[in-house]
Amino acid sequence: MKFGIILGSTREGRVSPQVGEYIQKVASKQAGHEFEIVDIADYNLPFLGTGEANPAWNAKINELDGYIFIVQEYNHGMSAALKNALDSARDEWFNKAAGIVSYGSGGGIRAAEQVRLVLAEQYVAGVRTNPAFNLFTDFENFSTFKPGDHMEAGVNDMLNELINWSVAFKAIR
Repeated sequence: MKFGIILGSTREGRVSPQVGEYIQKVASKQAGHEFEIVDIADYNLPFLGTGEANPAWNAKINELDGYIFIVQEYNHGMSAALKNALDSARDEWFNKAAGIVSYGSGGGIRAAEQVRLVLAEQYVAGVRTNPAFNLFTDFENFSTFKPGDHMEAGVNDMLNELINWSVAFKAIR
């Protein structure tokens, strides 16, 4: 199965690539599955309704069997770039599963819950386990990602749920 680790930020100085690389490293131990980083910044998506859709984005979302969203909390919510990316595809999301990995001053939980609401509308089932990283304890100077070793267990729980659900959803697609 093929999974996309979707970086949910396009902001200058973002740390989502570091979090995504960590998740990819942990996920690489899952035999028989592929985990690739999908950076929404690479797709230069116009805000919905302001320009032509990017067919490469829709094709990428369609080819994946499941997703891991790297969600950062900005002002108690998800980034506008991530919301736009979620809205920029439709049928391509249907009948798949997703894990959410969040970060922020409170672990990014409020943003993660917003993403869950949008995913539900897109027929994407969000798995229960949500590894949440705190800017005060899992980042050095708020910019260098240094998670504690204990966090890997939660990431693995999320990955196991994601793989199981994605296998089940593949049967109905």
